[in-house]
Amino acid sequence: MRVTEKCDVYSFGIITLEVVLGIHPGDLLSSLSSSTGQCLLLKDVLDDRIPLPSAKIATNLVETVALALHCLDTNPRNRPTMYNVSQRLSAFSPASTLKDFQTILLSELKNY
Repeated sequence: MRVTEKCDVYSFGIITLEVVLGIHPGDLLSSLSSSTGQCLLLKDVLDDRIPLPSAKIATNLVETVALALHCLDTNPRNRPTMYNVSQRLSAFSPASTLKDFQTILLSELKNY
């Protein structure tokens, strides 16, 4: 294993998911590669101590989770740089079209 800036990107992805899920995402990440994990709804894995987001916030939440999952790509070469992460976070727009938040699958966000 080589330590590169892509390790920082991976850590960012882990911490981001911990904040959103309320727990370490280790088991969730393992399940995403299984057939059961392909059916997990985003709303069902969010920290249940926090109410579901309003439509305005939901778009940013979806984009943040998608970005975090991209940061966790198993191949470090496929991960974005921290500069790219920063650019994407700065470019989030609540005006983006979002399908019904209640039906978004985590597996969809891996390729978002």
